[in-house]
Amino acid sequence: MIITQQSVSTHKRSQHTAQLFGLNFPVHLEPAVYGLTDNLSEDYSGGYWDFWELSNGGFYMSPNSDTHFNVTTMNGYEGTMSGEALGITACLYAYSHLSFGPENAFTDTCARQYHLLREFALDHPEGLAIMMATD
Repeated sequence: MIITQQSVSTHKRSQHTAQLFGLNFPVHLEPAVYGLTDNLSEDYSGGYWDFWELSNGGFYMSPNSDTHFNVTTMNGYEGTMSGEALGITACLYAYSHLSFGPENAFTDTCARQYHLLREFALDHPEGLAIMMATD
């Protein structure tokens, strides 16, 4: 099955993330993704992010940038990624990290989102780099 992505429009962003994550999105997930991105790439310096919904129920966000970012991860990966691939990578890290808390609806959601996004990432044009950066 091919997983497709669709941009979440600006006026639906708050509603979409609230449905998926509740208040945990602005309080926990969004800051985690931004912080992880800052740690993954010295080239990243903030900016507008696009939100994406996946046909399998997944969600990710990515820097809106045509720039390619130099990325270094804790597992020793070093390479260059598009903003979209960097966002997927940061979201996978955030979902993984946030899923290891006291078991509750948010940790379950993060674990589920990790697997849904990883499934999409496997067929992404930069899937090999994403997998090397996260596995």
